[in-house]
Amino acid sequence: MNDQERYDAGMEVRRAVLGDAHVDRSLAKQNELTSEFQALITRYAWGEIWTRPGLPRHTRSLLTIAMMVALNRGEELALHLRAAKNNGVTRDEIKEVLLQTAIYCGVPAANSAFHLADRIFADETDAAAGS
Repeated sequence: MNDQERYDAGMEVRRAVLGDAHVDRSLAKQNELTSEFQALITRYAWGEIWTRPGLPRHTRSLLTIAMMVALNRGEELALHLRAAKNNGVTRDEIKEVLLQTAIYCGVPAANSAFHLADRIFADETDAAAGS
């Protein structure tokens, strides 16, 4: 693929995983400083890695959640906790991943992740009840 094809494929996956609203907000916030970075992550994270056939998106979501816990990246973890349902990941599967991170990433990291997941799931449940 050339860069444009990689970008287009990446944008398709990015929208499917993260949702149009999130991607549209990210793109709308682009500026001189961030526009090249947005293009880079669309081409390479989404267009090169997430499009590979070797792992299903479901598995990639679970791996990404675990890595965000390991790296202590709460903002990205929140994003991927919300997006995981778009890849068929269940709350029980997320719970299992977070339990595993307690062993391999440490209890404090998993504790923070559980608190964040609990808030996100409660917000989603409240939003679903209100609609």
